[in-house]
Amino acid sequence: MAGRFRSGLPLLRRALTAGNFSSAQRSVVCPTIESAKSYASAAPAKEKKVKVPVTMFGVSGNYASALYIAAVKANALDKVESELLSLIEASKKSPTFSQFMRDLSVDADTRKKAITDICDQAKFSDVTKNFLVVVAEAGRLGHVERMAQRFSELTMAHRGEVKATVTTVIALPPEEEKELKETLQYMLGQGKKVKVEQKIDPSILGGLVVEFSQKVFDMSIRTRAAQMERFLRQPLSSDGN
Repeated sequence: MAGRFRSGLPLLRRALTAGNFSSAQRSVVCPTIESAKSYASAAPAKEKKVKVPVTMFGVSGNYASALYIAAVKANALDKVESELLSLIEASKKSPTFSQFMRDLSVDADTRKKAITDICDQAKFSDVTKNFLVVVAEAGRLGHVERMAQRFSELTMAHRGEVKATVTTVIALPPEEEKELKETLQYMLGQGKKVKVEQKIDPSILGGLVVEFSQKVFDMSIRTRAAQMERFLRQPLSSDGN
C-alpha cells in the first residue's frame, strides 16, 4: 500500500511544477493516463487599524473577521483560537451540549447565561467570552464550529501557514508524509509553512488527492481508472490506429 503512495508523489511533483500558483481560481489537476460587530473593549481613537489577512465572506466569515481583529488588538490570537477549538471539542463529546448549541427554542437570556457560565468555568479570555455571548444573543451558536474554522484560516494566514489536505486510503507513513510536505514546501518557497491535514477515504481506491493553494491534484487510482475507461471507450480512427 505504501508503494501506491510513493508512486503518486512523482506525479504530484510534476503537476505542482507545471501548476500556476498565482491563480485565484480553484482548479483541478488530474495527471492523464498518458502522462501517468467588535467583541473587545472600545479601542483608543489613535490605535492602529488591524488588517484581516484574508477577505472573508458570509455570516461566518464576518464573525470570524471581527473576532480576529479583536484578538489581534488584545494580543491573544493563539489563546482565542485554542479556546474556540476546546469549545468545539467539548460540544462534540457532549450530545446535550451540542443540542443546546443548536436549539433555537432556548430564549436569548438563557443562552447568554449558560455561555457566560461556561466561559467563566473554563477561564476563557474576555475576547472569547464576549464573542460567544454576542453569538449566543444572535441565536447563532449552531454556527460556532464554522466560525471557528474560518477564524483558524485567518490565524494560519497570519502565521504564514498554508494548509494542504491529503486524502488517502490509509494514513500516510511518516516518511511519505515528510516527503510530500517537503515537496509542497519547496513549491511555496520562503516565508510560508505547510500544514498537512490527512483525510481517509477508501473510495479513492489508492494513490492520493492533495488540495493545496486553491488547487486539487488528483493522483487517485479511482480517477486514473476513470481516465482509462474513457480512453478505452473512444472510437478507433478509420485507419485502425
